[in-house]
Order: sequence, then structure tokens, then C-alpha cells
Amino acid sequence: SAIPEGLLESELFGHVRGAFTDAIRDKAGLFEVASSGTLFLDEVGEMSAALQAKLLRALQEHEIRRVGSETSIKASPRIVAATNRDLRAAVHAGAFREDLYYRLAAFVITVPPLRERREAIPALAQEFLQRAGARFNREYQGLAPDATKVMLEYDWPGNVRELQHAVERAAILAAGPRITAADLPPELRRQDGGTPLDAGFDLAEHER
Repeated sequence: SAIPEGLLESELFGHVRGAFTDAIRDKAGLFEVASSGTLFLDEVGEMSAALQAKLLRALQEHEIRRVGSETSIKASPRIVAATNRDLRAAVHAGAFREDLYYRLAAFVITVPPLRERREAIPALAQEFLQRAGARFNREYQGLAPDATKVMLEYDWPGNVRELQHAVERAAILAAGPRITAADLPPELRRQDGGTPLDAGFDLAEHER
């Protein structure tokens, strides 16, 4: 998803000199570079229909063709693909090729959202706090019980990345060696969408 659609085919399969305006030399694509190794395709659910067809061909035939070339090259990387979309639903909606889905779904690992594995929250928060300590050159003693309670009751729509950012913010604001509920972002400390638990927290002073 970080690569413009017009360049994605060239990035995956490579191109030959003169294939397009900026193609001043031959370039091997990621499929070719990763042959006999592993290629990780993140956000595979965002791929266009045209590119899905070319990816399917590469997976079925174990060969690719560089953009602008008439010659096929053998390439057979192990594919690991990830997506935050429901690809089954995308298949039913006609947004993702069914044959490609079954090609990619030979072995599926489903990572549940953080709200469905709350028992992992304290350990993850402690890990992120240790990382923040190393980054900010500070020593932290962990989470206070009130901070742990708030974290366990929050639904974490942003999953692990949101948890990491919340802990980093708390590490910056913490006055002492332990993270308290008052150090956490306001949206975590709200009760049933009401006011923050620590309504007197002076964010402006901390920002200054």
C-alpha cells in the first residue's frame, strides 16, 4: 500500500530498460530477488484486480515477466501475505479474486484484536514501557494498578499500535517511575463516553 499503483507491477516483477520513461536500466523485481526465499506482501487486500491476476499467474506458473520484456523468468519465493480486511467478504463482494484467495490461504494465521486477548495487555504494555525507558533514558517500575485497570477495560480500536502509542505518551508525561491512570490518554480514561477520570489533568502544562 506504500507503493503507487502505477509502480507496483514494476516493484514486484521488475522491468527492462526502456519499458517506460524512467526505466533507464534493467531492474529485478521483488519476486525475482526473493526467489528461493520469502516475500512478505503486506496489505494484500488493497491490490487492484489487474495486479491480482498477474500475482495469481506468478504463483501458479512459478515464473514472472518483467515489465516491457517478452521473456519469462523462473521465480518461486515463499509468500507470506497479511491483511486487515476480511478477504472472504471481499471475495463475496467481488473485490478480491476467489482463486487468488485460495492460493494465498493455504495456511491461515488469524491474529485476534487486542480486545479479544486482554490477558496480553499488561505484558505488552510492560514491554513497550521498557522500550520507552531505553529511548528516553529513564527507568520505570511498571504500571500502577489503576493504569492496568483502565487498559484492561478499554476496547483498543487501534489494537497493539494504539497501545504502544498510549504507553509512550504515558512514559513522557509520568512524573514518577510508575505509570498511573492519569498519565494515559484521555480517551482511555473516559467512563462510558463521559468526562475523563482525571478531569483536572493539566495537559497544557505538560505540553509546555
